[in-house]
Amino acid sequence: HAEFGHIQEIIVQNFRAKPGTKMRHAPEPDLDELLWTIAVARILFGPAMSIQAPPNLSLGVLPQIVAAGINDWGGVSPLTPDFVNPEAPWPHLDELARETAAAGKALHERLTIYPRFARAAETWVDATLRPAVLDRIDGEGLPRTDDWCPGANSAPPAEVLSRINTSPSRVSADVAAILASTLNSAEAQHDLCEAEIVRLIHARGDDFNAVVQAADRLRQRVNGDTVSYVVNRNINYTNICYFKCRFCAFSKGKATENLRGRPYDLSLEEIQRRTVEAWQRGGTEVCMQGGIHPEYTGATYLDILKAVKEAVPAMHIHAFSPLEVWQGAATSHLALEDYLAALKDAGLGTLPGTAAEILDDEVRAVICPDKINTAQWLTVMETAHKVGLRTTATIMHGHVDQPQHWARHLIRIRDLHKRTGGFIEFVPLPFVHMEAPLYRKGRARRGPTFRESILVHAVARLALHPHITNIQASWVKLGHEGVATALNAGCNDLGGTLMNESITRAAGAAHGQETSPQRMIAMIEAADRKPRQRTTTYGDVAPEIAERGLLADALTDIVNTPARKYERKRPRELVKNAIPLTDVAC
Repeated sequence: HAEFGHIQEIIVQNFRAKPGTKMRHAPEPDLDELLWTIAVARILFGPAMSIQAPPNLSLGVLPQIVAAGINDWGGVSPLTPDFVNPEAPWPHLDELARETAAAGKALHERLTIYPRFARAAETWVDATLRPAVLDRIDGEGLPRTDDWCPGANSAPPAEVLSRINTSPSRVSADVAAILASTLNSAEAQHDLCEAEIVRLIHARGDDFNAVVQAADRLRQRVNGDTVSYVVNRNINYTNICYFKCRFCAFSKGKATENLRGRPYDLSLEEIQRRTVEAWQRGGTEVCMQGGIHPEYTGATYLDILKAVKEAVPAMHIHAFSPLEVWQGAATSHLALEDYLAALKDAGLGTLPGTAAEILDDEVRAVICPDKINTAQWLTVMETAHKVGLRTTATIMHGHVDQPQHWARHLIRIRDLHKRTGGFIEFVPLPFVHMEAPLYRKGRARRGPTFRESILVHAVARLALHPHITNIQASWVKLGHEGVATALNAGCNDLGGTLMNESITRAAGAAHGQETSPQRMIAMIEAADRKPRQRTTTYGDVAPEIAERGLLADALTDIVNTPARKYERKRPRELVKNAIPLTDVAC
């Protein structure tokens, strides 16, 4: 195993003398021998090896078996436990779960293949079986426990909902210690490390209850009972993109022109029309992002800003992912700082924290290998903060990533914010899988489970405290029932009304293109919270503007200007390599 790492498990089975065999009179080992053997196996093989002991041969002492170092009970029949081995029947699953809980652990089903091999399905699973395995597992490689997935119309699982407000009866000592240190961090300034964050994300059973409820207590302490939202409009000005992000179902290139709608490239006049309509409907923000069109230059983004400001001078512009900023600087032959300053002068108000996906290059090499890397994304954000532009931060989780990647992402966001103070909010975005190329090719999971989605929000509250104090839940990803649950897991914001959401719907999400201010208020009040319409930077909105939003007419049908044929004029290497990197701690 040390040489090849191919062994899944070590099974430690205590000898039982069976009637009718030549060893029927042989002495059986005592409990101490069994416990010693398990413990030595664990010490020799370390934490990565699965150590198994059959529970039917040790009834009455199962908690001691767990404490000796096992992590697996082997195969257990849930229906006829005495059929497999009538001489030593397996305990019923309910009994096994109680005994496991008595040892401070949670019982959970696994596949035949162990979790660490399932997580690395690309290496260990035959290509024909790989999609089926990935479809059935969560980020830890364990079987999904419900049919919920982001973007779908399925209701959140009742088991998770019941745990949100149920007090835990037994919490693991390490989880309790992490939570205690976090809840006191306002005084002690204790920042959670990677291992602590991962441990909280792994929480199951009563540990899940404890983590979520701790996050909610922290939310109440920091934000009170107010839940905010912003009335805004998404304007995705083009879906043409020459990058090949493997999770993206929105972008169009020459090879995908007829997939999921035709390519388009909005005129400045149409951008202005949508901006004016958003303002008339009570919008205080336009959120603008698009594909990386091969003919867009830095001047294009400046022209878009000028067009919006010409149409509605008071409109806040929340626009351009760090990838677009990188593209704009490179094609303008400007230093990053100079280009960001030019964007600000032209009317840019804040930067969205998109294109982050997972800030870990191990994951980015799989999902977006030609995109800006972790250090480059952080460089754009740090430079934006330097020139006085505040930004948001996101994470897109639940595809090929694992909890340790989520932890590293949170830490990198937190560390940058501690240097600059520039992040306004943190927004978890569960991966919507339906039309994503990576999923359709059998290389990604179908998004996080609902338990994982809620935990990412809750753990973000705990890990980013006391530095970033606004945690947002996305109704586009979680659905209205899902975000209502997230409000009890550390979230204090429901994001934007959006008016025209197209990127997530292109990926297959069923949720609508707009959640009206009235619906936002109703959802918040149903959760016994106080609604507050905010600006992009969490300021107050003038009453007359809020009133316009409540009395708004229906949206006018949008017109996506058909794209003309284009020729790629610049090699992508210009964008990827034109700007020298400054040192970034990541």
